[in-house]
Amino acid sequence: MRSDPKIICVGYMKTGTTSMRIALRELGYRTTGNNHQLLFPILKKKWNVVYAFLDNYDAIADNPWPKIYKELDQEFPGSKFILTERDAEGWYKSLDKHIGNLRNPMHEWLYGRGKGIPKHNKDSIIKTYNEHLKDVYDYFSNRPSDFLVMNFKNGDGWEKLCFFLGKPIPDVPFPYANKGEEKVKRSLKFRIRRKLKFI
Repeated sequence: MRSDPKIICVGYMKTGTTSMRIALRELGYRTTGNNHQLLFPILKKKWNVVYAFLDNYDAIADNPWPKIYKELDQEFPGSKFILTERDAEGWYKSLDKHIGNLRNPMHEWLYGRGKGIPKHNKDSIIKTYNEHLKDVYDYFSNRPSDFLVMNFKNGDGWEKLCFFLGKPIPDVPFPYANKGEEKVKRSLKFRIRRKLKFI
């Protein structure tokens, strides 16, 4: 059991995990995201490998973390958990566009053996997504101080996130990375210009 609490994002990919990771980095946290290399240690329950990797970070988002949030809760007591969510149909369409016909072990592990390609498994994948949301809500139902829900499609941003984490609100736009490439570029350019002023 570690003594360094984490910020653990438990939303599935394509729910705003990139936005969340960028936002947490802006707040000063050391962040990490998608990591396929840790799938094998997780499957083999080599938790020492996984936890040693996480010792280098303060905040995590994207795969494989949503699938093992209960194990992480036990190993890192006092952690804060953030669920990024969106409507199931919109999430599915974004996932299908992102993955296409690509099959890999991570998707098979997340969505079920033989069901890792969204195009051919819509009902099953949406069912898995909704079950995950319910599982997370149920798990944290009596721990409101440890749990936050963020829905970027509804406009959630700095105010809600910073209040939860006890951080001041940055004077930069929230990085809504799922609202189009051009807006992401503008946000990144703004932050780069801001940082260059102090160099």
